[in-house]
Amino acid sequence: MRGLFSLFTIFQVGLAGTLFWLHYWVISEFYRDIPLPDRYTGYFILAMGGLLMEALLRYFNETRILHLAFAQAHRIAIRQAITVGALGIIFLVAKKEFAISRLFLSTYVVLVYVVQVWACVFIPPLLARWAFRKSAQENTLLMGSPRRLEALHSWLELKRTLGINPVGLLTTQLDSQASLVPVLGKPEDLEQVVRKHKVTQLILLEFPAMTEALRTIMGLCENLGIRLVVVSDLEEKFHHPIIYKNDDGVALLGVRDEVLENPLNRVLKRAFDLAMALPVVVLVLPPVCVLVWFLHRLHSPGPLFYRQTRAGLMNHTFSIWKFRTMHVDNPSEGRQASAGDARVFPSGRWLRKFSVDELPQFLNAIDGSMSVVGPRPHLPEHNEQFASALSNYHIRAFIKPGITGLAQVRGFRGETKTEEQIRRRILSDIDYLENWSLAMDLNIVLRTTWQMFRPPPSAY
Repeated sequence: MRGLFSLFTIFQVGLAGTLFWLHYWVISEFYRDIPLPDRYTGYFILAMGGLLMEALLRYFNETRILHLAFAQAHRIAIRQAITVGALGIIFLVAKKEFAISRLFLSTYVVLVYVVQVWACVFIPPLLARWAFRKSAQENTLLMGSPRRLEALHSWLELKRTLGINPVGLLTTQLDSQASLVPVLGKPEDLEQVVRKHKVTQLILLEFPAMTEALRTIMGLCENLGIRLVVVSDLEEKFHHPIIYKNDDGVALLGVRDEVLENPLNRVLKRAFDLAMALPVVVLVLPPVCVLVWFLHRLHSPGPLFYRQTRAGLMNHTFSIWKFRTMHVDNPSEGRQASAGDARVFPSGRWLRKFSVDELPQFLNAIDGSMSVVGPRPHLPEHNEQFASALSNYHIRAFIKPGITGLAQVRGFRGETKTEEQIRRRILSDIDYLENWSLAMDLNIVLRTTWQMFRPPPSAY
C-alpha cells in the first residue's frame, strides 16, 4: 500500500505539473499580455513541492488509496487545491510578483481539484493492476478455522487487488464449508498442498495453540521458500483492541492508548488548567462567595465551604472544595443527592442546578489535585460500588478528575440510578482518556458554560 501510495503521488505531481504548463499555454494563446514562462517557474516549483508535502503528511497517517469513495477523493483533492492556491498567494505576496496572471492562478486551482478527484477515483486501481499483474500475484494458502476465514472475508477480497490470490484453506474442521476458498486438507498436508498449488505465501488466520506447532510451520515455510504471515487474534483473546508499541527494541502490547502519557501533553493540559482556573479564582470566586454567604444566611446558616474526601488520580484521595448546598445537620453525607432531596436547602437547589456550587473546585485545579476537565471525582465508597457493577470502572482514574467532563456535557450528570447510567458515564470518561486534546478540553469548557445557563434535566 505504501508503495502504491508513492507511485500514485508521483503520478499526481506529474499530472499537476503537466497541467500547469498546458494551462499556461492555453492562457497565453488567448491573452497575449501573459509574461514569459520563466516568470512562472518559481511558482511551479513551489506548487509541486506543496503537493509533495501534502502527500507526505498523508503518508504517515493514511496510505489507503484503493476503493476510495467520491467523498474521500474530494477531501484529498480539496486539500491539494487549497495547498496550491495558498502557496500561489504566498508567492505573489512574498515576491511582489504582479506579472503572474490572477486568472491563471484561480483557474489552475480549480483544474487541480477537478483533475485530482478524477485521478483519486480511477488511477489507483489501474496502478494496482499494473503492479500486481498475473506474474506478480501471490498464490496464498490460508490456515485456520473457517470461522476466522469468514471474519476476514471482506479484507481478503480487498487484497485481491494487491495481488493476493487465495487458493484454498487448510483446517482441522474438514466437514466445514468455506465460502471464499475450497478446503484443501488439514494443517499436516501443508507441504503437499504448497507444492501442488505452487503456493508462494501462507497466511495463518490465528496463532497456533502450541508454540511447537508454530515453529514447525515456520521451519517448513523457510524450507519451501514461501512467505509466512500471521493474522493476530490477540484482540479476540483480550476482548479488547490492542495497541502495538516498540520501545527501545522491546516489543510491547497495550490495551489502551493514553494520550496524556506524553509529558508534553501533560504540561499543555496543566497550562490550560492554570489559564482557566486563575482568572476564575481571582475575578469570579470572590463576588460569588459574597452571594452564596448571603443565601446561606437566608436559608441555612453555617460554613460557606464544604470539604469532602474524594477519589482522584490513581484513586488517591484528596479533599474537594464546594459551596455548601445542604443543611449542616446532614445525617447521610455519603448518599447521592436526588430530585427533591430534603437535605438540600432552597437556595442550595439553585446553586446545584446552575453548577455554582462547583466553582470552588478551581482551587483544586490550582493546587493540582484536580483538572478543569476530566472524569468527575466520586466518593471512595461510591467508587467501590460502581466498580462492582463495571469491571473497567477504575480505568477513569488514569487521569486527574475534573470540574467538568465529557460525560457531563453529554448529559450524564446527576444521580446514577442504574448500571446503564454508570456504564454510559464510564464509556465517556474512557473516550476522553484515549482521545484527549486541547481542542476537546476547550470544547467541553464552552459546552459546560452553556449548560450553566441552560441546565439539562438531570441537573439537581
